[in-house]
Amino acid sequence: MNDDFGRGRDSRSECSRMKKRDFVIVIGVLVVICAAVLSIYSIYQFRAVRFDVPANAILVIEPYKYGGIWVFDDSRIGLVREPFVAGVTEMMDKLVEDIADAEEGFRLLFSARPFPGHDEKLVWRRAEGGGHWYYSERHDLEGWLCPAISRYFRKAPKEIYVKAEAK
Repeated sequence: MNDDFGRGRDSRSECSRMKKRDFVIVIGVLVVICAAVLSIYSIYQFRAVRFDVPANAILVIEPYKYGGIWVFDDSRIGLVREPFVAGVTEMMDKLVEDIADAEEGFRLLFSARPFPGHDEKLVWRRAEGGGHWYYSERHDLEGWLCPAISRYFRKAPKEIYVKAEAK
């Protein structure tokens, strides 16, 4: 009787271990599936907020100063107070010298192709940190455009033509 009782206890214990192992395997598979779905979703979301424009299109944003830094919003692609940093702030200051109250906001037109009346040509120098360094020969300044540039251009253009104008 003791032998049967002991074997029954061992088989229940073994069954319990199998259930736990199966449970852990199922949870592991679910975690992997969830991670894959989230990865695919995040890639889709990033692409969904980027818009591809023809190479000759003129794009428009309206930069303004916030906390002493040039920033811009673009609700089409989910950007709010996206800052211009690393030399671009100085470029912006030069670009708007003749625009009254530019700190309150101005229109910045930009394109990968020259367009009538553009004020400045920025020349690509190198990629770094997901963004790209551009050089202004006119002002002898270099500035870094953050990874948000990829939301406007599929590939960083070799040249970006810009024009600043009052709102």
